[in-house]
Amino acid sequence: MTHGEVLEFEEYVRTRQDALLRSARRLVPDPVDAQDLLQTALARTYGRWDGIADKSLADAYLRRVMINTRTEWWRARKLEEVPTEQLPDASVDDATEQHADRALLMDILKVLAPKQRSVVVLRHWEQMSTEETAAALGMSTGTVKSTLHRALARLRQELESRAADADAGTRAPERAGRVERLAGRGHERGRERCAA
Repeated sequence: MTHGEVLEFEEYVRTRQDALLRSARRLVPDPVDAQDLLQTALARTYGRWDGIADKSLADAYLRRVMINTRTEWWRARKLEEVPTEQLPDASVDDATEQHADRALLMDILKVLAPKQRSVVVLRHWEQMSTEETAAALGMSTGTVKSTLHRALARLRQELESRAADADAGTRAPERAGRVERLAGRGHERGRERCAA
């Protein structure tokens, strides 16, 4: 790379770092892993920066690198993890309802397979269109739609399951209210999307 391209890449990272870190944080639940994911993706993109002819597409390129990297990590993970019936409650520093809802949703996203999680993140958090999501993930639009449909159904099922657990008294009352509220919201949003 030329000196000018290096400076251009450094400026890109400076201006887009926060937004890219938010994208990474939505792809992996742990904040430290999200930082590692972004750094790895930036290192891989740096070597190919001169090959990106249209720099306005750099965000999409980097998101794709993050998704591919996260998938590589997921496949290479040690299978010493032991599944449990009870998930630990996520700790929430900020007591506001919005932050609590976000923490709960991030926790629930863990039940999705990596491909499903990628589609949900790009469509609903990154607010990409179906076509943009398909291009970013290298899928057909039909695959994006069906994957999204299954992912939202799985999320709804998990919310309902947690709401049932909350009704049985297995969770703290304030958490129970959040789960029930989000489960209800999930049904309404799912119907709206299916109707669209």
